[in-house]
Amino acid sequence: MIITIICDIPLRNNNGTAIAAVNLINHLKEKGHEVRIVCPDKDKLGLEGYYVVPTYNLLFLNSYVEKNGVVLAKPKKNIIKEAINGSDVVHLLMPLMLSKKAAKIAKEMNIPITASFHCQAENVTNHFFLMNSKKSNDKTYMNFYNKVYSYCDVIHYPTKFIQDIFEKSINKKTNGLVISNGVNKIFTEASKNPLDDGIFRILTIGRYSKEKSQSTLIEAIKKSKYKDKIELTFAGDGPLKDKLIELSNELLIKPHFEFYSRTDLIKVIEKSNLYVHTAEIEIEAISCLEAICGGLVPIIANSNRSATKAFALDENNLFMVNDSSELAAKIDYFYENPKVLKEYEDKYHDFKLKFDQQECMNQMEDMFLNIVKK
Repeated sequence: MIITIICDIPLRNNNGTAIAAVNLINHLKEKGHEVRIVCPDKDKLGLEGYYVVPTYNLLFLNSYVEKNGVVLAKPKKNIIKEAINGSDVVHLLMPLMLSKKAAKIAKEMNIPITASFHCQAENVTNHFFLMNSKKSNDKTYMNFYNKVYSYCDVIHYPTKFIQDIFEKSINKKTNGLVISNGVNKIFTEASKNPLDDGIFRILTIGRYSKEKSQSTLIEAIKKSKYKDKIELTFAGDGPLKDKLIELSNELLIKPHFEFYSRTDLIKVIEKSNLYVHTAEIEIEAISCLEAICGGLVPIIANSNRSATKAFALDENNLFMVNDSSELAAKIDYFYENPKVLKEYEDKYHDFKLKFDQQECMNQMEDMFLNIVKK
């Protein structure tokens, strides 16, 4: 097959969507398919298979957008059309301007269109201080549908959770497939080996942003009975980094704020004792799955706007979203009961098989094959 993938954001390893895209691209290439990638990555200019579009100059907003780890791709019809011409299927990654234009062009050329659902409404409304406005979020989802997803023959949802939310917001059923983005085997092959130095290490992974709610973890450690024994690692980057560092100044053990390569992140997972996921808004949270598959027991925010809570085995793995007191109590419980912590590690072993990335990517390939055969 010839598959054209439309990437509105740069293919950097700084967010889940870009990582999922790179995994899919690599898998399809390994299976022998021709993959054409339309993206705004200037460093890909001249590389075979890449069709690079310019980016919008947002003037005084450029620094704000870059702080969020993205740029906005500017749709150039001639570049998009060149990439799509002769394709068997066009796959969209984000409901933004590049995908909007590509969907229209592919429809005119009578080429099948698929799309992955990687963006929650709150990821957009958050920037306008409307994250908690149901009306604004519903309007955003309807805009996603009208501009992009209504053109699609099949929509790939990483979780049933986000499919249900989207379909309820637009009051329509879609032709959807639920397929996890999967966890790379290098995480499932990690060898957990915490340091025996009296320090209890807690890892959290995610972009430093309001909807990820990392401040809750900082406040929880301040309330913990064992705050003098706990070291935090915030793996990621994002616009709230300075604020989070400032909030953590009172912690007795200085935390780590750093963006890690995949190899280095595995080393951090192997040396950690516990994983905490505080996000209030999340479609799938592959980062949480990677930590679990690497051997860590999670404590996850129980939010009705996050799919991640589905990874909890029972109440010990959950805390009420943004409730630092309950989170502190759950952390203290696992600190005080190392045997129970080990029992949970054993219980989570099957996650390594359930979310195998190779199998998930095979399902994505089947989605393309089936739509082309119709």
